[in-house]
Amino acid sequence: MTTCFNRRGLIKGSAMLGGLNALGLGGCATSGPTMSPLYDPRRSLAPVRARPDRLFDITVCLRPFRAAGPRLETEQVGDTLVVHNYGHGGSGWSLSWGSSTLAVQKAFAASPREVAVVGCGALGLTSALLAQRAGAQTTIYAREFLPQTRSSQATGTWTPDSRIALTDAAGPAFGALWEQMARTSFKTYRSYLGLPGDPVQWIDYYILKDAAPAPQGGVRGQGPEAQGPEALDFAEYRALIRDLTPRPELEAPGGAPFPTAVVERSSTMMFNIADYGHTLMNDFLAAGGKIERAEFHAPSDLARLKEKVVINCPGYGARALWKDESIIPVRGQIGWLIPQPELTYGLYYRDVSIVPRRDGIVVQALEGGDMKGYGVDNETPDRQESEAAVAVIADLYSRFAAAHG
Repeated sequence: MTTCFNRRGLIKGSAMLGGLNALGLGGCATSGPTMSPLYDPRRSLAPVRARPDRLFDITVCLRPFRAAGPRLETEQVGDTLVVHNYGHGGSGWSLSWGSSTLAVQKAFAASPREVAVVGCGALGLTSALLAQRAGAQTTIYAREFLPQTRSSQATGTWTPDSRIALTDAAGPAFGALWEQMARTSFKTYRSYLGLPGDPVQWIDYYILKDAAPAPQGGVRGQGPEAQGPEALDFAEYRALIRDLTPRPELEAPGGAPFPTAVVERSSTMMFNIADYGHTLMNDFLAAGGKIERAEFHAPSDLARLKEKVVINCPGYGARALWKDESIIPVRGQIGWLIPQPELTYGLYYRDVSIVPRRDGIVVQALEGGDMKGYGVDNETPDRQESEAAVAVIADLYSRFAAAHG
């Protein structure tokens, strides 16, 4: 249901730079970052105003992780066909259109004239829109509308394999299904680029390191590779869609004004969830869709709906509603700095990520990689964590100012 940031797809290339010299100017393997051309002009990048008093909010979301991957199957509850569409880990927004396309296909096997959708997060909204476009009168039933859902607390970046499954539990066949979902979603997002409010946009994203990578896989203690032996084998499928996004570039000296030994630039897609979510809801309502507040306590409650085809998108709520203990919480916290319209790029430095959304600058502490927050269902904000992350960014820009006068 949520899409919280996954560093692997952006940072893995940094670990492949072991053959570079200390200045990061050696040759690159074709599977790693390419060298930014020497004539690339020095870019003027606005600094982040990183101060703890600019933290105007701290939010926590629980990613609904399933070791076997999302639940995309049907179940009969009384005389009602229920199509499950939940358990996407940190990939909910990224995979939403592809996953919901599969769910709607299963729902329309019964040729319904009316469809109910449970949940108003990323998967619920996209399922409802697709069911509506397929010709069914569609109603969303939800206890919370989008601004109150866990989906609204997501990082908002294109991370289609962020904690999507465990390699062994998902099995070899899941990769093809994941690729289908990812490609469908990516193509659909193309239609939301360039709209007023920038609901979806491309940004530059920088990976910064204070030291050049060691020859055998990077500097110990930096980035998601520095996980303990207890780390789980989270599935990685990004190589299947390598053709969709640009390769990262290793910046030549002077190419970007950061005071670090290594600067790697990528391009990534970002969702401004406030604008994007409103766009989805407005499209749904404008086409005759309905949203009703409702709370479900057991699967049998769904059979009482007038619609006899239900697409079930409760996200982490499935653990309680369906007694589905395969859903594991993965806690993720975001500190929100006051937005800066002039800030047009994101970065990762010393296990802290920032993303420049229009509704606030997302700041996340990411030490521990994919194991951070695994199995933790505590949704109480930890201000100390966010202030420490802001302090890391503040230190970076204090060095930036000192280096450039």
